[in-house]
Amino acid sequence: MLQLIQENLSRQVHALELLATLLEEEFAALMDRRPQDVSVLEISVQDLMRQLMIERLQLRRFIGRGFPGLERLRDVMAKLPAETAAKISADLAELDKTEQLCAMQADKNRQLALGLYDQSMQLLTHLHTAIQPSRGDVYGKRGRYAKPPQAQASFFSGRL
Repeated sequence: MLQLIQENLSRQVHALELLATLLEEEFAALMDRRPQDVSVLEISVQDLMRQLMIERLQLRRFIGRGFPGLERLRDVMAKLPAETAAKISADLAELDKTEQLCAMQADKNRQLALGLYDQSMQLLTHLHTAIQPSRGDVYGKRGRYAKPPQAQASFFSGRL
């Protein structure tokens, strides 16, 4: 059972290293403004996160089967020989370090994506205000001066 736990932790570390690489590529694609590449990378990131979740649930099942009554790996490590506990502790430290790197990179990506969104929205707002006529005495759709809006409501218009 300990071998399965160690293999699971090793797979999680490798998956998080791959996740860090994908997040860095996503950041580069955001910087170069390549939305198609960002979309492809985002799908890969989501799939990798799903696989990581499966690995974590599997680790909990291993702990529940091998060490009844214990739920956390840290509790299991207290009952293990020192050499095995040190190996698992090193894997957990590596897992935590890689998770922190992924979290920082994901936050950078989020900030950049939101910044690009804000910039695009400001540009669109500026373009819309620049296109709209500022005065009411402009030509209408039939080539005549458009009538300014009336101050008072009228009930009838047209001929009798």
